[in-house]
Amino acid sequence: MDSFIKSAQRTFEIEAKAIGLSLKNLDAAAFERACTLVLNAAGRVIVTGVGKSGHIANKIASTLASTGTPAFFLHPAEAAHGDVGMVQREDVIIVLSKSGASDELLVLVPSLRRIGVPIVAITFAPESKLAIEARESGGAVLLLHLDEEACPHDLAPTASTTAMLVVGDALAVALLEAREFSSADFARLHPAGALGRKLTFSVADLMVSGDGVPRVKENATLNEVMMEMSRKRFGATAVVSGETLVGIITDGDLRRFFESHSTVDTSAVKAKELMFPNPRTISSTALAIEALHAMEDRIPKVMQLLVAGADGTLEGIIHIHDIVKAGIS
Repeated sequence: MDSFIKSAQRTFEIEAKAIGLSLKNLDAAAFERACTLVLNAAGRVIVTGVGKSGHIANKIASTLASTGTPAFFLHPAEAAHGDVGMVQREDVIIVLSKSGASDELLVLVPSLRRIGVPIVAITFAPESKLAIEARESGGAVLLLHLDEEACPHDLAPTASTTAMLVVGDALAVALLEAREFSSADFARLHPAGALGRKLTFSVADLMVSGDGVPRVKENATLNEVMMEMSRKRFGATAVVSGETLVGIITDGDLRRFFESHSTVDTSAVKAKELMFPNPRTISSTALAIEALHAMEDRIPKVMQLLVAGADGTLEGIIHIHDIVKAGIS
C-alpha cells in the first residue's frame, strides 16, 4: 500500500510540474492570437488529435461547445478518408500532438492548407512540422513544456496530456469570458440532468401564485392571520397593502409573540404589529437554485421566500420543499 501511495504522489507532482512549466512559459501573444482567431471565426472550431491526444482533443471540443464556442472533434483517420470535407475556410482547427510529427496528422495538414483554414497547434515541439505549418497558415502555436511523463519509462502520455487538457480549458474559459457567456446561456446548452435542472428551473416554474399565496391585509386580526397560515400551509403569510407587499409573518413570529404576550388581549392585535417589514424577496425570473441559496444563507435559515415584482407587487411564494422535490439541491 505504501508503494501505491508513493507512486500516486509522484504522479501528482510530475503532472503538477508540467502544468506549472507550461504556465510559466506560456507565450501570451500566441495564446491571444489563438483566442482571437476562434472568437472572430465565422465558422466552427474543429479539434483533432490522435491516440491519447485525440481523447483530450475530444474533451476540449466538448468543453468549447458547451461554453458557447461551436466546436466538434474530427478524427484524423476519418478526415483522411473524406471527413475533411467538414472543414470550411471560415473554420479554425486546433491540432494536438506532443511530438508535432504524428503521421496521421501530417497527412491531414496539406488538405487543411489548401482549404486555407488557420491551424492552432498545441504541441511540445516548437520546430516540428506541425508547428511550422501552423505558423505558416496564419494560426498560432501554443507551446507546452515537459520534463518527463509520469510513466516511469517516460513513454505513456500522462503529464503531457494533462498539460494539453489544461491549456484547452484555459482557451475555453477565456473565450467564455470574452463572449460574456452567462449562466442562462449555459442552461440553454445543458437542459438535462441535475445540472440542467439547476440552470433551467426558474422561480416562476416552482412558485405558488394567485389564490394559493398566503396573504392578509395590514389590519387583519391575529385570528385571521392564524387561519390564513393554517389554510395555506407555508408556515408564513405575506402582509399586503392593496397588492403591494409590506411585510411577512412566520410561525416563528407567532411563537415569539405568544411567549412574550401571554396576558395580552390578542383580539386587538393586528397583522401590521406582528409582521417583519420589508421582507427579503426574489424575482420570479430568478433561477430556483438562487432562491434555495437565499433561503440557506439566511440566519436562521428560512423555508420560504416571497416573490415580488420590481414595483413591490406580491406575485407568489416559493417553498424549499418544492425546490428540493424538483431535484434541485
